[in-house]
Amino acid sequence: MAVIPKRTKYRRPHRLKYDGNARGNTKLEFGEYGLQAKEGAWISQQQIEAARVAMTRYMKRGGKVWINIFPHLSLTSIPLETRMGKGKGQPEKWVAVVKTNKIMFEVSGVTEEVAREALRLAMHKLPVKCKFVKRDGV
Repeated sequence: MAVIPKRTKYRRPHRLKYDGNARGNTKLEFGEYGLQAKEGAWISQQQIEAARVAMTRYMKRGGKVWINIFPHLSLTSIPLETRMGKGKGQPEKWVAVVKTNKIMFEVSGVTEEVAREALRLAMHKLPVKCKFVKRDGV
């Protein structure tokens, strides 16, 4: 299932930076447990989907999963051996800009051991170092 924007008004944006700290979404909002990025990166829609599948498979469709990142940024490229000029290339893939301390995934409705293992499996699908976090008082 491709996770891309339904429609875009301006098709070819500049490439956004992912250094620095996240301004929002640094605390758990929905679930009891979460996966927090410890560094910045672009995360592609294929990586987001692979992490989601890994989590839901391990949890055997129990509990609830929230995905707090969405690939809004299109990365473009021009075909090889093309002459200079003729504008910017076509959108090749879509990525989510993730900065340090952003909560990417949240889980609830399962035990801590199941959530920890499910998020660990999802962590291996992502190109960033991550940390398991849980809500205060859980």
